Amino acid sequence: MSSSSDNPLLRFAAFWWALGVFMLFGVILLVLKFTSGSAGKADPLEEAAAARRYEIRQTVTAAQEAALGYKEVEKGKVVQVRPQDVFELVGQELLAAKPVAVAKPEQIIPGSPRQLAVANEPVVDVAAVDALTPAADAAIDPALIEAGKAQYMAGTCFACHGPNGEGGPVGPTLTESEWVSGPVSNLIRIQLRGLQGPIQLKGATYTPLAPMAPLAHQTDEQIAAVLTFIRNSFGNKASAVLPEQVKMLRSEVGKPMLTEAELIKP
Repeated sequence: MSSSSDNPLLRFAAFWWALGVFMLFGVILLVLKFTSGSAGKADPLEEAAAARRYEIRQTVTAAQEAALGYKEVEKGKVVQVRPQDVFELVGQELLAAKPVAVAKPEQIIPGSPRQLAVANEPVVDVAAVDALTPAADAAIDPALIEAGKAQYMAGTCFACHGPNGEGGPVGPTLTESEWVSGPVSNLIRIQLRGLQGPIQLKGATYTPLAPMAPLAHQTDEQIAAVLTFIRNSFGNKASAVLPEQVKMLRSEVGKPMLTEAELIKP
């Protein structure tokens, strides 16, 4: 009588079982290879956002190395500054400094007496601002478009309006928008003061889930660049925005958020 190990049926079953395990192992390796390959692809949005983080990190590192680096105290004698010496010097300078009030309109508390006072200040002549707008067919420096694109991707713009300007529940679409290609003063004022409430867009009423917060902390050049990029992307074609135009409307900072009624109809 033969043992169970010599049973042809058992050997046949063991063969196919081993073959199935081998094939399953191969499928798992293919899946892992495919997923790891996809994960390794560069994400342009993440790269754009990371570029700014790397820039800030390099600036901080350079400042630290300059403060704690080696100094030539006299010819031929180089020493490294001790951290405690740096901290002591900074502390002495802070104690000797006399605090001075700094006007930061972009940090005015909404609803505060200061904001109410600012709200009553006269509005800048927006017609004079729009009169400076270059001709629609005037050439635009490609570097300005690229700078605006980086600003758009690295800031909060794409988070609300989408990477392709498609918009969403938080921010309206920017694609072929009459507001984007309309008067420049509208876009600058929205950037400096924010926007709340419904707005007519492409023949329909758009009501965002939350108002657009003001982004007045950006420089005149940054605001001009990002607005120029928006006005020449997502199916839009319009003139560039000048830093001078942004500067002319800086007095708008700190005022309450705009509504559609306060803007120029495109």
